[in-house]
Amino acid sequence: MKEIHIQCPYCLQAISILLDTGVYEYTTVVEDCEVCCRPIEVSYIVEDGEIKTYSYNSIEGNEF
Repeated sequence: MKEIHIQCPYCLQAISILLDTGVYEYTTVVEDCEVCCRPIEVSYIVEDGEIKTYSYNSIEGNEF
């Protein structure tokens, strides 16, 4: 597992997310923001047990 730090696309708070580095190649997961509990889609690539790149997006619209 590897911790990454991102800004929630909904509430704009800084949060951390744990990603599994035991997977191979391209992976997509959905994690809830620890502040506002809205879903965030995180896509990442693992090579040799290390996260090479990642991106994240909101799944819902930004309206409350």
